[in-house]
Amino acid sequence: MTVLVVNGKSVTLDVEEDTPLLWAVRESLGLTGSKYGCGIGACGACTVHVDGAAVRSCAVTVGEVAGRRVTTIEGLAENGLLHRVQQAWIDADVPQCGYCQSGMIMAVAALLEEKPQPTDAEIDAAITNICRCGTFQQVREAIHAAAKA
Repeated sequence: MTVLVVNGKSVTLDVEEDTPLLWAVRESLGLTGSKYGCGIGACGACTVHVDGAAVRSCAVTVGEVAGRRVTTIEGLAENGLLHRVQQAWIDADVPQCGYCQSGMIMAVAALLEEKPQPTDAEIDAAITNICRCGTFQQVREAIHAAAKA
């Protein structure tokens, strides 16, 4: 049994400690916003926050995050209001297929906590999530809009 705080609530997971966090969140908790993409932490579709930092949840185990705060895309909005990055995504009409978007939004939200007004170079360095749709111009537009919000 492993205890985590997921989206502000303490949860006890009955999974092996070497279970990838992604599968524990999706299968045990039913929070399916984080997506499986590559399984090796390269694409970013599974990005969540662990103690506020963007983490590829397919590449970290439940045992490694025991007792820590995990936030998924489902927990990003607060009090019924979208997070400023979520709102910027909508306003800039970013997603096409949408598969990678929850992970990208989580990565951007973590970036803006660390660097409230990131430069294009800082965005390029920090946001390594892969998007096959090619909405990178809208992503950059949304990041700058969220930074101003």
